[in-house]
Amino acid sequence: MHMATRNWVALFVVLSCLLGVLDASAGDADPLYRACVKQCEETGCVGQKCFPHCKFSSDGASINGPWYMQEPLYLQWKKWDCLSDCRYNCMVDREIKRDALGHGPVKYHGKWPFIRVYGIQEPASVAFSVLNLAMHFHGWLSFFILLYYKLPLKQTKKAYYEFSPLWHIYGFLSMNSWFWSAVFHSRDVDLTEKFDYSSAVALLGFSLILAILRSFNVRDEAARVMVAAPLLAFVTTHILYLNFYKLDYGWNMKVCVVMAVAQLLIWATWAGITRHPSRWKLWVVVFGGALAMLLEIYDFPPYYGFLDAHAIWHATTIPLTYIWWSFIRDDAEFQTANMLKKAK
Repeated sequence: MHMATRNWVALFVVLSCLLGVLDASAGDADPLYRACVKQCEETGCVGQKCFPHCKFSSDGASINGPWYMQEPLYLQWKKWDCLSDCRYNCMVDREIKRDALGHGPVKYHGKWPFIRVYGIQEPASVAFSVLNLAMHFHGWLSFFILLYYKLPLKQTKKAYYEFSPLWHIYGFLSMNSWFWSAVFHSRDVDLTEKFDYSSAVALLGFSLILAILRSFNVRDEAARVMVAAPLLAFVTTHILYLNFYKLDYGWNMKVCVVMAVAQLLIWATWAGITRHPSRWKLWVVVFGGALAMLLEIYDFPPYYGFLDAHAIWHATTIPLTYIWWSFIRDDAEFQTANMLKKAK
């Protein structure tokens, strides 16, 4: 969910911010699909497949007890209720019939028709989100080991690299963001959507702060507070607005785009003027992130119900994350070496 990593992170998080717009789509506007869902809710069946939790008595209570007592354990936590199951199976049924007539897939409720695996809504995106999380964990851990076990430390046992606390926070926010991305793609409900959006915006906002502080080499604590305070206040207010007032997709998109473009310009400008020995990694991430963006612009339906453009975009961020953390480690070594030279 930028330096163009999930700093690019900035650009990528923008895409996460755009994902939740579930306007009416061609699939759910289909009269045959609507009739199927309505009949399913009344009978509890789609074709020969029936769902126990769709059977209700005259007073509206489930005949066989609460639905969550009738599902396998791996489905209970996913909150697949009667309407969700009806929509999913009617979608599958309609897509089979459309395919037989030579028609391509269409979106339902703003999403492509994915095939569920053990109750997971978008298995490919979930898998790639988990891999991104793992890559960020590996990157952060290798950065931690480099700082405290390989590079010289001050007498206070603190690292010479003055931006290390910021990168630790960045690592945590990145892992948190990818965790909720995996959860959201696993099951799209209001709660998981809000957590995904909130974690993405938090990461994007902090990435902007980090871009400013590192590119301008801001070391003074008072100056850092002056830069961070207004941005933190804005991001916090925005997250509270999304969660407790209105999940405004249009406004959220504008906020994400402005913060993303701002930090991209900052990182790109710094990469162009700095003599940092690893600046080429910065450019790889910037251009790689820009190319990956094309996958979101060129949206296509999932191959065999699993792999769509967004899932492939998630896959492209994995190697970019590796390069990004490699740059962060190089920056720590470069800055530490410079500070040791000045101390002599």
